[in-house]
Amino acid sequence: MSKNPRVQAKIKAELGDNKYQHLSIEQLDSLEYLNCVLQEVLRFGPPVSLTVRNLTNDDRLQIDPDLFYPERFQGEDKDHHPYASIPFGGGHRQCIGQDLARLALKAIMARLMQHVTFGDGGPEVNAGGHSWRITLTPKNVGVTITFD
Repeated sequence: MSKNPRVQAKIKAELGDNKYQHLSIEQLDSLEYLNCVLQEVLRFGPPVSLTVRNLTNDDRLQIDPDLFYPERFQGEDKDHHPYASIPFGGGHRQCIGQDLARLALKAIMARLMQHVTFGDGGPEVNAGGHSWRITLTPKNVGVTITFD
């Protein structure tokens, strides 16, 4: 998110008056744009690299796949096939803890956006990428943090 100040601004706007309050599960669930950002984060870097994926021909998913664009999961584009994105697996063998993981990630993202703004550390230190192992490990991450 450090490379996307627009996304951070939209999350902060969605949080609105809840800037320094603890958020309930109901409030977290009502944050539609935050949920879109979470889905986009999981699309970019699924928690486990062993998830099997099938390619789809859904034109709605073909909005520049290298672009961090949470809006692809919003509005009329939000109704993708349930197996178009399966970061926690699917069917009977899907991750039993996926709901807890999504809740924790939403809570962490919301809390961070309530208190800090991330800035891009520049192309040399924030080149991005990850190492593929059983879990994905980020590499070349350098950000600045400003406390609001």
